Amino acid sequence: MFPDKIYYEPDSLNYELGGLLKEKYKDIPWIPIESHNKIDELRTRPNKDFPELKRLLVIGVRKTHNYVPNHKVSDFLVPYTSSGCTAMCHYCYLVCNYNKCSYLRLFVNREQMLNKIINHQAKSVKDNTYEIGSNSDLVLENTITGNLAWTIEQFGKTDKGFLTFPTKFNQVDPLLNLNHRGRIIMRMSVNPQSIITRFEPGTSGLNARITALNKMCDAGYRVGILIAPVILTDDWKQLYSELITTLSMQLSEKVKRTALIEIIFMTYSFVHNAINSEAFPDAGKLYDKDLMTGRGRGKYCYRNDLREDGELFLRQQMNEKLKEMTILYIV
Repeated sequence: MFPDKIYYEPDSLNYELGGLLKEKYKDIPWIPIESHNKIDELRTRPNKDFPELKRLLVIGVRKTHNYVPNHKVSDFLVPYTSSGCTAMCHYCYLVCNYNKCSYLRLFVNREQMLNKIINHQAKSVKDNTYEIGSNSDLVLENTITGNLAWTIEQFGKTDKGFLTFPTKFNQVDPLLNLNHRGRIIMRMSVNPQSIITRFEPGTSGLNARITALNKMCDAGYRVGILIAPVILTDDWKQLYSELITTLSMQLSEKVKRTALIEIIFMTYSFVHNAINSEAFPDAGKLYDKDLMTGRGRGKYCYRNDLREDGELFLRQQMNEKLKEMTILYIV
């Protein structure tokens, strides 16, 4: 990524990573800000500028370090080295939190954040799994900061706990030869290629994602797969049937033996709809009042009967084509 501008908290330059980024992007305008959470000139931009905002980079110091208990693939959701993303997935849940300001924010105090994880784990009698990628895509971020490779190397020096993160990107080569000691879990998010093309602009293609997943598994990493989000387009059954066929043909045997699968149906919102209507007027519509029902204030999900039919269909497809793999959950 080569950003158009960088907004930064001056204190971030007092950290090693901040200085490295300043040198790396020395030819790009740097604009000082008081807080990465409140950049008024960006917050007031119209929704149609969403793609332009995604070409900005914000650098700061993370001050909030609250851990949220989780009961799916991790024990805790952990704030880590970035939030937001350069991709423009039309359903991205981060948009619900950050609205149009879901651009990539980098936090330079990585030592503080990783040390907290290590110290938290040291006080636990069991091996916890920490989700470090719930606010960003760390494989993407690694292409800018090297933070994921640094994290894996540093965490590999300890002897307890696991780190996990999801991704839609294939740039995993810098991670393959690291001493991860089997304590890092990468989960690759997949969708039919036509869904990726229409609704996940800026992310890696399906075949590239599968290749990256196979590489990571071959390198000894624990891996998982997210079929997410399942989007009920008019031809969704054909598309997801073809996706599962593709997975059955292209996943390595090792992945099939070891990876768990998460399946997540799409949740949408009024905020998404407002931004997408102005920023991507020619894209397909994701909101369908005939298929969706309210789910909290300003949010929508598929009707229960449609979701149940979808779950039944996907389980049947998996049983026919990937019966050796385990579905962890469907939501």
